[in-house]
Formats: sequence, C-alpha cells, structure tokens
Amino acid sequence: MATTFKTFLDDDIVSTRTLLHENIPITGTIVSSSLYTTASIKSYGHGMFQSVYDYPYQSSSANQLFDMTVGQTADSPASSSLTNDPYCKKKMNIYNQMAQILVGHDTTGSVLNFDRDGDPATSGDKFTSLFFLNFSRLIVKDEIKKGTFEMVLGVNSSSAEPFKATCKVSDSNATTNYKINSPAGEYGVLYASDFTSGSAGWTSELSRTVGFIFYQAGVVALSTALFAQSSSNSPSSYVSASQYGQMANGYSVQLKGETVNYANVQKLFESGSINDANFALRNRVQNIVFNNTTELNSSIHFCRINHNEFNYSSNPTYLENSKIRVKSKTSDAPVSYITTVGLYSPDNELLAVAKLSEPLKKDPTQEMILRVRLDY
Repeated sequence: MATTFKTFLDDDIVSTRTLLHENIPITGTIVSSSLYTTASIKSYGHGMFQSVYDYPYQSSSANQLFDMTVGQTADSPASSSLTNDPYCKKKMNIYNQMAQILVGHDTTGSVLNFDRDGDPATSGDKFTSLFFLNFSRLIVKDEIKKGTFEMVLGVNSSSAEPFKATCKVSDSNATTNYKINSPAGEYGVLYASDFTSGSAGWTSELSRTVGFIFYQAGVVALSTALFAQSSSNSPSSYVSASQYGQMANGYSVQLKGETVNYANVQKLFESGSINDANFALRNRVQNIVFNNTTELNSSIHFCRINHNEFNYSSNPTYLENSKIRVKSKTSDAPVSYITTVGLYSPDNELLAVAKLSEPLKKDPTQEMILRVRLDY
C-alpha cells in the first residue's frame, strides 16, 4: 500500500476514443444451411422468426449470427385476404414492433411506417412488406461501420437456379450520407446495384431503394419487392417497391429440400408462413459482408516523477537493520526500483494497478514520465 501520493493536474489526464473494425463475412452456404443441412437453423414453435448459427446450433461451439423474420402492414397487398393467412396478424405485429423501435411515432402517437426516402412526412412511398435481419451483438459489437455493408442476392424466379440473376444490396455513400431521425440511432439507405444483366426499371435512386440498415441496432430491413419479378432472368422485368404484389408469375420456395410453389410473391406472403418466407430468403443469399465497430474509450494518465520524488521505497524489504539495502555507505544516493503504478481515488482508495514490464531504476539524478492507459 502506498504511503506517498501525488495528485494529478488537469494537464496530466487526456481522454481519447479509438474505433476498432473487424471484417465479418457470412457465406451463403451457412445461411442457406446447405453446409450443415438444417442443423445451423433454429426454428421455434411460435413461428415468429428463425435463428441462423455458424455451426449446428446444438453444438457448444455454435455462435448465433442473426435472427430473421418478415413483417407487413395492414394495407399491404399481402394482407388483402386476412382469413387465408394464419400468420398475417403475426406479420403485422412484427412490422409494428420493428417500426416502433426503428422508426418511431408521429405527433399523434401512431406508429410510423418504414419510408423509402427516410422522410416520414411524404406519402405513397412506404415499404409495406419487409424482411428483418437482426444481427447478433456478438458480431456487430457496438455498431456496423457505415458504408461497409454488402449483400449479394439471387433474384432469379426459380429457386432451383436462384443465382442465375443476382444483384448487390449495399449502403453505398452511407459514410457521409446517413440519416439520424430514428429512435434507434443512425441508419443508411440500402440500394440495389451490380445486376448480372441489364438494369432497366432501376435507373433512379428511389427505384433502387430496397431497405435500410440501422447501424447501432444491427438490424437490416429488406424490401420483399426485390423478388417480385417475372420469370425472365433479366432485371429489366424487375418491379419497384410501389408495384409489389402486382406480378402474376410463379414463385417457388425451396423448403426443407422440397419446392413449394406460390402463384406470385404476394401469395407467398398471403398464404405462406413466416418460416416459408425465411426459407425463401435464405435460399437466395449468396453472401453477406460488413465491418463491425468496437468503440474503445481510453483515459491516459501521465505520471510525472520529479528528481526528488519516489527515490525511497515503502517495501519492508527495502530496509535491513534500519538501513537502506541499496546503499553501501552513508554518502551514497538513495535508489529505488519502480515496478508498479497505482491510481487512487480522492479518498486514497486503490482503483487501478499498472505493472511495468521491468523495474525502472530511480535516483535523485533522474526524472521520468510513466504513461498509464485505462481502456473501457
């Protein structure tokens, strides 16, 4: 225990913030469960969502990657026939829950819908049906780094060849062009790009808007309109979100090794379960990649030791027969060896201890500064 204390001055303490980033790749073989059949996908009896793991989820070494579900509004084309879909109310509850957390309420207290341009005041541009990917805090850390999210999807109409037509979904330009009007923090707009052939119908920025990514919450909201297309492999037949549900082409879902056919995307969300929709999306994920962010706050303490300070030790072994061990004669200068720095509260209670890699010799002819960094 220290017997001599030295008070820090204002200039002796500096606070810093460091952002650490880690690249997170999630391959389609894990998401589609083709690597471990269905052992890495955990479905629940309530049928509200599925959890995706990087390894068979019953294994002790498995890590949860994300939860996925789907939601829709009451005025969505997929909700036009409520009696045909036992999951319809669940889907509407999920949409309202996610909107309440990620979008917020208007002045009347009503829950706002997800808006394609991020401006809730505009009308006629709402996302009425969305996939939600809620990434685990284990891989997101403090937040997803802006401008790093990419997701390659197979958008061919046939589940047998989902990647015959692909597109990339990313938060391009989000580094400087992100939005802050969400109760969950900052978020960016997701755009569709890099089509494998053609891009007619997706020329304007608004038409390429396919969802949002909420950085601090670690949530991706992806429009189901990405898959509302004709049987052609050309993206020229893709439709925008405002045209969702108007196509009359067949749509197939690879479900547990069996193909389940729906008349169109609208029918998938009318009569299909939430797990059906989750299987449909997982079968079309080629890869997901982003950088996470760990915010490391540090307090740097500069421990300044003057020439006339800490030349003696309070360690009992420093003395022998009431004489300093390191002095062979009275005229010798006192010498000590610094091995530890203790940081104390104003009440002299020990709060933190820093150990030096090797003892530092200290005598009246030397001055030194020890830099102690506390990370939190």
